[in-house]
Amino acid sequence: MDGAIIPPVIGSGCHGGRDTMIEAARAAGKSAAMDKLMQDYPRGPHDQPQSMCPAFGSLRVGLRMRRTATILSGSACCVYGLTFTSHFYGARRTVGYVPFNSETLVKGQLFEDIRDAVYETAKPADYDAVIVINLCVPTASGVPLDRLPKQIDGVRIIGIDVPGFGVPTHAEAKDVLTGAMLKYARTEAEQGPVARPRTQQDMPTVTMIGEFFPGDPPGVGALLAPMGMAVAPQLPSREWRDLYAALDCQVAAAAHPFYTATVREFKAAGRPVVGSAPVGLEGTAAWLDAIGAAANVAADKIDAAKARALPLIRAALDANPVHARITVSGYEGSELLVARLLIEAGAEVPYVGTACPRTEWSDADREWLVAHGAHVQYRASLEQDLAAMLDVRPDLAVGTTPLVQKAKELGIPALYFTNMVSARPLFGAAGAGALAGIVAAQIGSGGRFNRMVDFFQSVGAGETAGYGFNGVPKEPKGARERYRRAREAKSRANEAVGT
Repeated sequence: MDGAIIPPVIGSGCHGGRDTMIEAARAAGKSAAMDKLMQDYPRGPHDQPQSMCPAFGSLRVGLRMRRTATILSGSACCVYGLTFTSHFYGARRTVGYVPFNSETLVKGQLFEDIRDAVYETAKPADYDAVIVINLCVPTASGVPLDRLPKQIDGVRIIGIDVPGFGVPTHAEAKDVLTGAMLKYARTEAEQGPVARPRTQQDMPTVTMIGEFFPGDPPGVGALLAPMGMAVAPQLPSREWRDLYAALDCQVAAAAHPFYTATVREFKAAGRPVVGSAPVGLEGTAAWLDAIGAAANVAADKIDAAKARALPLIRAALDANPVHARITVSGYEGSELLVARLLIEAGAEVPYVGTACPRTEWSDADREWLVAHGAHVQYRASLEQDLAAMLDVRPDLAVGTTPLVQKAKELGIPALYFTNMVSARPLFGAAGAGALAGIVAAQIGSGGRFNRMVDFFQSVGAGETAGYGFNGVPKEPKGARERYRRAREAKSRANEAVGT
């Protein structure tokens, strides 16, 4: 490729359709990138789940890192939506944007503009790394981010393609950037000395892969302490030098099982990877056994760790029982773990839906859930989640915003997974107590929801639906006669005033 960008085919804009965009990307020299995305993030039979723009996942990872700049290359409407979402989540960071038009895109000027922006941004006094993210149109047009310099004055340059037609969910887009940065850091470590992480452990460590409640990693550290192990900085990391500490672990734990590219880098570094996480009694025991086996920890130390942790978890579960039927769905990647914990607390969970794909790192959780009567749906669509809720009629529905909205319309208590479940501890005794507590509180609101449904019965439906109602409104009985009399009365009043 000589650096010139192949003009996009007709209809390859944002609304050209997934197949059209993929064909355009391949024609523009992105076949290898598309093949890799398709291999790492396979879709389900119904194309892909409904989600926010996948690129938000990569943007979120970059914005949470210290001394890291992020530059977006995409349509202005897409960039506006992504930056709006980033501010909504409290990023408090500037997001770079390289605009383009049809002429700069077709002539290849867009790549030159991106390169200029990178050189302008890459100041070692300000940044350790600059992340450039291609959105749909630049990817489909073949904008070659791999031709950017790998570093400028010591500032690392990482270019990634995160098109909506290539990455199914924003959760997996977190892996796109995390894996790319981890690969860069691994290459640096293999070539020679690297910067010392801010915090270093004097014991063998376990790197947790996934975004968790801030109190969970210290809790996991307490679980590992009797085994003579500690927790490394988790991934996605908060700064570049944490990547070195994460790689320098004894075991990597893929608690969020969709981090395919990230796991690949740990394997390349010779680190064993363990799935699942320390949730509930059985889950924690199995996870400690797996970590101990992978790290060659003596059996008596593993038993000591379980002897310390399991009674506390058992006590937390007993103190916070859940006697309810619950459906669980979401797009965070921890849906199976949450369902396991609910079942151990006493709940009946007949359905678990996740927008993420099935990988070997969630097999243990899937097998456990199926053995306990749950149907696990990978790459779940909103329609599948809704159908399961309507079929089960649960005491509580845990899910995404549209599912929660539908549940409340039906008078079913519901919890928004991201804001209510992911914002609380999940692991160990703290997770057993926190999750069961909020579930119990929500289930107790069933009567209140029923009263609200009765009070607002028929409001917002039929002829009162307002904008978007497609049916033919029914004429209220006697309306024509009332309007006729009103018109005549008004006419007589006008005539009387005139005389």
